Amino acid sequence: MFKHLRIAILLYVLLFVAVGQLVTAITTTNWEHPLWVEVHPINGDSSPQTQTYIERLEENDFDAVEEFFSREAQRFGLELEQPVRVLLAPRYEGNLPELSAGASAIDMLIWSLKMRWLATRLSWQSDRPRPDARLFAVYHDSKEANVLERSGALRKGLIAVANVFADRSARGANQVIFAHELLHTLGANDKYNPKDNTPLFPIGFADPNAKPLYPQRRAEIMAGRIPVGPLDAAMPASLKQVIVGPATAAEIRWRDVR
Repeated sequence: MFKHLRIAILLYVLLFVAVGQLVTAITTTNWEHPLWVEVHPINGDSSPQTQTYIERLEENDFDAVEEFFSREAQRFGLELEQPVRVLLAPRYEGNLPELSAGASAIDMLIWSLKMRWLATRLSWQSDRPRPDARLFAVYHDSKEANVLERSGALRKGLIAVANVFADRSARGANQVIFAHELLHTLGANDKYNPKDNTPLFPIGFADPNAKPLYPQRRAEIMAGRIPVGPLDAAMPASLKQVIVGPATAAEIRWRDVR
């Protein structure tokens, strides 16, 4: 009896959280006010080098993300001068819920609920105003890891997990990943071929009408790479080489909100 009651209470809390997050997800793409994002750094490999890097992080390390959203929003005629504000939150010392590579639909659902519950608990434990979105930046020592696990995001709950390198030389590339995952939380879809990560034509190209078509000079943010040939693409060094394409702008309501 007690077990059933405990499950019922948990389901009620999760339903309450889900409804609140659904309302937030709808209002955040009205673009009437800035989207407030809190970044929680995490030591992804427990190394001292990564910990030192995290301790030296400052809020201005994320200025390029804010500037990217402002620049691109202006291109689509958005009246809001600064659509995204990024705040550096305290380090998160716990472990994030894990999701295996071959996860089933049920596993995905459970992981989603756990992530949303984590975000809710962080809000309850903080004296700061509740953010619209949370980004968990999981840093890894570049000397120990050559390839990182794929990052991910939740539209419901506006939660993103970005696996990045704890290296100053990777800051520009990290910022591209941050912006990409944040756009996922706002409803933007990937625009690359999942089989080989090459940008999809034309929606994954920054300049689909360029002649010659290759090499492109910029990347579409949700494609994530600069097409330099039919089967070849390069990672942009920073957000200065990235734009928001028309399809992505429509998905996050930059083309129908004035």
